[in-house]
Amino acid sequence: MDRIELSKALDTLLQPEKFRDFGPNGLQVEGGVSVRKIVSGVTASYALIEAAIDAGADTLLVHHGLFWRAQDPRVTGWMKKRLALLLAHDINLFAYHLPLDAHPELGNNAQLARIIGLQPTGRFGEQDLGFLGVAQSGRQFDDAQSLALSVQVALQRAVLLVGAAPRPVRLVAWCSGGAQGYFEAAIAAGADAFITGEISEPQAHLAREMGVAYLACGHHASERYGAQAVAAHVAAQFGLEHSFIDIDNPA
Repeated sequence: MDRIELSKALDTLLQPEKFRDFGPNGLQVEGGVSVRKIVSGVTASYALIEAAIDAGADTLLVHHGLFWRAQDPRVTGWMKKRLALLLAHDINLFAYHLPLDAHPELGNNAQLARIIGLQPTGRFGEQDLGFLGVAQSGRQFDDAQSLALSVQVALQRAVLLVGAAPRPVRLVAWCSGGAQGYFEAAIAAGADAFITGEISEPQAHLAREMGVAYLACGHHASERYGAQAVAAHVAAQFGLEHSFIDIDNPA
């Protein structure tokens, strides 16, 4: 299909115009006009670009692109290396940040719920990026430890648990990636536990003092699912090839 048509389809699906974001969403680097194979991944790292080339892709779809607000605009160092590789192989780079977190079915938070076994019931926080929900099929987590174990098994990633009160977890709040700033909003929404990728120093104190469990399961680990779900969706819609490549990241 045509690159412009793919760009329109992705923008229609993810509606980036609705978000105040930290960088440009959509086509960040223009490659070839014709799109046949998409590789999806979390971050447009040099390693992912190399892997996409080896896989025969002409298009990359990622959550973390190359350009961010207030970053140094000079094309030097790592930026030069990544751009040079993309341009040398005529690869299109599409990146969607907050729109990819927020999509109600294909986004990072919706897919994280599917993987963990949560049923979304509402939203919270700035721009409604945070999700609220309960365990699927009417189940209930006996305590925060059992929730943390479920998350760890689902993501195959160690979970840091702070503030585990000895009580059932009924209402869970979650927001993938670096959403530690959403913790207070999750507490205000009545959550018994909050799941995200990262934790900063203040949240540990809040978790202990408020009796709300905080689960940090890795920024990368919590955001492996949205880009591949979106890419698989548009690939099926337009008859394109697609593969997801996970470049492991301990952060």
